[in-house]
Amino acid sequence: MRRKKPAKKTADREAVDRQSSVAAPRFRLEDLFSKNNRGLLLDIVVFVANILFMQFLTSLVIELFHGMSAEYPLAKLGLGLIFLAMWILPFAGAVLKRWHFHQRLTAQGKTVDETKLAGCLFNPIFYFCLNLVITSAVLTTLGEFFFGRRLLNSGAAFVPFVIAGFILTVFQTYFIYRYFSQPKVPPTSRFLLSPHSEALGDICLFLNMMLFQVFWNMLAFAPLGRPSSLLEFGGRLFLLCFIALLIYFPPRMFYLAEDINRRRTWLTMLIANSPVIVRVLIGADSNMMTVW
Repeated sequence: MRRKKPAKKTADREAVDRQSSVAAPRFRLEDLFSKNNRGLLLDIVVFVANILFMQFLTSLVIELFHGMSAEYPLAKLGLGLIFLAMWILPFAGAVLKRWHFHQRLTAQGKTVDETKLAGCLFNPIFYFCLNLVITSAVLTTLGEFFFGRRLLNSGAAFVPFVIAGFILTVFQTYFIYRYFSQPKVPPTSRFLLSPHSEALGDICLFLNMMLFQVFWNMLAFAPLGRPSSLLEFGGRLFLLCFIALLIYFPPRMFYLAEDINRRRTWLTMLIANSPVIVRVLIGADSNMMTVW
């Protein structure tokens, strides 16, 4: 007599496939614009921007650096406003989105996984050090524009500026990392409770990412030339991926707190940065403008 076990295994396998198809519905295009997939949407927007127009924006910012070197006041003002936006936008986005983010997780029966966010990149010290650099850039550019280099370099003005910048950065970092903690009471502001608050917060975070991408794209303008060996190619690839993570992570971490457990997340983050990585790997065009 023939055994009928294979038929039973086939039936069991079909049952498992049906269950998995029900448990994991197919991703639809309209799902891309849902609030749960803001991180994925951001990665796609960054990828498209890096291909279409980010190099043009970067060239404009490089011109501002050239103008600042030539002591043009408007160039200092332009760069100062860019650095100030990079300082304000993540703070504003965190405050505007915090209540809605945790309400959405609670409705799904989820909470922020503290163990997943315990890595060094989520450490407030890392973000605080980055913000100190941005704060220094704000004080240097806007300080020189409004007060002049001579007054800014004097001890009477320099020390208060440094102390004020340090204190403001401490408060900014604190409010940014409050985003990851569950609010105990609803906000008193009606606007923070409205859906418009989260939409405006997303706009702030998307704009902040675009500004970070401008400085990331500056690597593509550096006259590095083509790799001369496979070892140099591998070393450059490793260094670029590491730098991409350091630059891309701070503005992306607000959404990463929600989609860190999704397998595609790290892949889409890498794809978003791939245009710049490819340009630097193959070598910058000698005709391209450089920062130097």
